Amino acid sequence: MSLDDHYVDLRGHEFSFDQLDADERRLLNTLMQRADRAPPWHEFANFWMKLVGEFYHGRGLSRPQVRHTALYGIAQDLGSRLAVAQGVARNPDYRDEIEELIRTRFKTRREFCEATGLSEDMLSHVLARRKHIAIDTLSEALSRIGCFLRIVPQPGSKRPRRKPNAVA
Repeated sequence: MSLDDHYVDLRGHEFSFDQLDADERRLLNTLMQRADRAPPWHEFANFWMKLVGEFYHGRGLSRPQVRHTALYGIAQDLGSRLAVAQGVARNPDYRDEIEELIRTRFKTRREFCEATGLSEDMLSHVLARRKHIAIDTLSEALSRIGCFLRIVPQPGSKRPRRKPNAVA
């Protein structure tokens, strides 16, 4: 797979165009063209949710199943990019990932701190966006809980976003 055969969202998750069939690729092209016109983010959200929902409901997928499709994830990210560009949201950063990690794997922040060796005071400042954690400190703390740091393309970087071929 070449670099042009996938989409990278704001959080660095990759979606391969190989997993999309011809109809999904056509719908994705429609969504990308609409997003490229930079409509208000909330209008785009209403547009893509209706379109993607109807598309997959026509294929017999339930609402929870639709939310797990690559097309849904890409459309959601396109809307997020519009919100960031329009100043109503900010790009995610490592602190958002720490918060998600705490929310999904630990009962409390204290439990997270005990497992990683980070102080609760430091974590509080970091999550409040008053301080940063040194990369080596964060890397060591994450390794204690079986995680690691990863470098991903920066949102809005010059790397072009290629539209998938409409026909497989």
